[in-house]
Amino acid sequence: MMTLSETLELLRPNIVRLKPYSSARNEFTGGNAILLDANENPYNLLNYDITVNRYPDPMQREAKLKIAKIKKVAPEQIFLGNGSDEAVDLIIRCFCEPSTDSIAIFSPTYGMYSVCAEVNNVQVNEFILNNDFSINLGQFLNGISSGTKVVFICSPNNPTGNAQPVETIEQIVSKFRGIVVVDEAYIDFCPEKTTLKLLNQYPNLVVLQTFSKAWAMAGARLGIAFANPEIIASLNKVKFPYNIGLPSLSVLFRAIEQYSNTKLFISQIISERELLRLRLQQLSCVEMVYPSDSNFLLVKTTDANSVYNHLLNNGIVVRNRTNEPLCKNCLRITVGKPYENNKLIQILNMYRP
Repeated sequence: MMTLSETLELLRPNIVRLKPYSSARNEFTGGNAILLDANENPYNLLNYDITVNRYPDPMQREAKLKIAKIKKVAPEQIFLGNGSDEAVDLIIRCFCEPSTDSIAIFSPTYGMYSVCAEVNNVQVNEFILNNDFSINLGQFLNGISSGTKVVFICSPNNPTGNAQPVETIEQIVSKFRGIVVVDEAYIDFCPEKTTLKLLNQYPNLVVLQTFSKAWAMAGARLGIAFANPEIIASLNKVKFPYNIGLPSLSVLFRAIEQYSNTKLFISQIISERELLRLRLQQLSCVEMVYPSDSNFLLVKTTDANSVYNHLLNNGIVVRNRTNEPLCKNCLRITVGKPYENNKLIQILNMYRP
């Protein structure tokens, strides 16, 4: 298990030395101030409910207080990003030296870990999941290189849908001498499997979540990173000053007020998922529907390319994952509204090889 000081030693030296961009809004916490610091237009010319002529709070303090109450963490343990992808990119930039360090991923998995690494000239070490999409713990611990600074674990995993056991993730966090990022974009569909409860125990753990999936706010582009306050401070150093716009924050506040409704829709999606899984299993073009802890199903078909084109030609868009490791002839299908799922089954019943 890593100590906090050992964890902070993983930061790139230039990040440690970096003096972040300073905004006067960072230093002011009162209300009803006369704002003459940021060269804004003082007139709110657009007839909106929010004053978009002013820059937002660069530290999103009100939003973090509200999120902290729901997630039962301290506000200082929260980073808000322009989608979780911003947090992925910033973590790599904070901890990985270009052309020297590497990250580790468990394939098949979410593609942006590799994209962000390659953009930052950081090598990607790929470990293939077991056939049941579980992590081969021994293979990882024995095969990890000394230059690997960050490991990304997607749980529930995209595109396979399964959550990794918390016990497995904890073993990695306790034994790996680097940063462990657990991407829980779909955790609201299986909240009992979150690793957020380990946050105060392991200073090298970062947990990502998002408002794009269960919270139905994909268009607002809001992601969260939970970590120890020192890591959060480093992410805040590197981020752009006003990375979350006022319209997105306004939508977030409204969504938090309606959180009880969100939980009802999550339950409805889970029920629809199980019904859809049973109906898909009865189709002649489907060989297997994998278990899912998310809002989508990985479906092994008789011919993924052919079935995919059939759906596309009939106005239904899914993801063809057949070229991913362990996903030969697999399609990833999101659970839609009941009428959308009914249409999907209807069109698949019309498929002929």
